[in-house]
Amino acid sequence: MTALQLKNIKKSYGNVDVIHGVDLDIQEGEFVVFVGPSGCGKSTLLRMIAGLEEISGGSLSIGGQVVNDIPPSKRGIAMVFQSYALYPHMTVYDNMAFGMRIAKETKEEIDRRVRAAADILQLTQYLDRLPKALSGGQRQRVAIGRAICRDPKVFLFDEPLSNLDAALRVATRIEIAKLHESMPDTTMIYVTHDQVEAMTLADRIVVLSAGRIEQVGSPMELYHHPANLFVAQFIGSPAMNILPARVEKAGVQTQVALAGGRQAVVDIATDPSQEGKAASFGVRPEDLTVATGEDYLFEGKVALSEALGEVTLYYIEGLVEGEPIVVKVPGNQPVKRGETMRFTAKRDCLHLFDETGKTYRR
Repeated sequence: MTALQLKNIKKSYGNVDVIHGVDLDIQEGEFVVFVGPSGCGKSTLLRMIAGLEEISGGSLSIGGQVVNDIPPSKRGIAMVFQSYALYPHMTVYDNMAFGMRIAKETKEEIDRRVRAAADILQLTQYLDRLPKALSGGQRQRVAIGRAICRDPKVFLFDEPLSNLDAALRVATRIEIAKLHESMPDTTMIYVTHDQVEAMTLADRIVVLSAGRIEQVGSPMELYHHPANLFVAQFIGSPAMNILPARVEKAGVQTQVALAGGRQAVVDIATDPSQEGKAASFGVRPEDLTVATGEDYLFEGKVALSEALGEVTLYYIEGLVEGEPIVVKVPGNQPVKRGETMRFTAKRDCLHLFDETGKTYRR
C-alpha cells in the first residue's frame, strides 16, 4: 500500500524555484532516505511533507488523502528535529507525554505509550530525569520517543544525528535501525547529508540535486549502477574516480582512450554513433588494485599515502589536472611519496558516462 505520494511537487520563494516538480511514491513500512549536498532541497521537501512549508504546486497524499491544505497536527505524522526541541523544565516522561496531553488522551493511555516507547529506546531508567542530565544521544532518543508516543502513520527525521559526535552517531543510528525493525508497518522518511547513514539505514535512497531527483533506488543499486556522474560521485566513500576519456571503438564491449594514452575495454555496450565522442571513465577507489606487469589502466606518482589501519589510501597525481586519483587497498600498505605505481581493475567494475554525464547502461 502507498503510504505517501508526491505528484509534481514544487516549491518557490517569490521568483526563486527550489523544488522542481518532484514525483515519488513511498510504500507503507518503507525506510526512505533523502540525501544530497547542502542546499539541494531535501529538508525543504521534508518540511513540505510535514506541513511546515507551504506547497507551491502539485499534490501530496498521505494514506490516499490529499493533505496540501491540512494542518501538520492532522496529517498523522511525527517529526524528529536536529535540535531535539525538548522542554528543559520537563522530565523525560513529561516531554514524551506532552503531545498526548495536548491531544487529551487518557492518563492510562499516556502512561502505556510512554513506557512502551521508553522500553523500545532503553530510556525507562531516565524517565524522571531532566534533559540537562542526559547525554546528546539520550536526548535524541527522548525526541524519538516523543514521536513514537504519537503513534504516527509516518515518521520524519530531519538530520537527527548531525549534532552528535562520531561514536554517538553510530550508537544512535543502530537504535533507529532497531526502531524500524520493531515498527515494520510505520513509514519512515529520513533526511541526511551523510551517505553512510543513508547506505546503512535505507530501504531506498532518493538522491537530490538542486531541487530535482537524480535517482531513486536501493543502496546497492545506486552504488553499483549510478544513473549519472552526480550520483556516481555522491554515493561511495571515497568518491568514484572520474577520468576524461574518448570512445574509440563501440560494440558489445566499448574501447575507450584514457588520459595518458592508455586504452581500456569496458563491459558496457555502445552503438557506432558514439565513436569519437568525449566520455567520462569511472572507477571506484576500492575497485583498483596494484598492477605489476604491462596490463594496467594508468600509472602515476604517489602524492600522499594514508595508512588507516584496515585500509590504506593512495593519492595518485599526474592524470587529472588539480585532482588526484584515489586508490583504496586493504590493510597497512603505505608507500613512499613520489613513487610511481600502476593500477588496474576488473572490467565489470568500470563505469562509462556520456557527454551529458548520463551513464551508459550495461
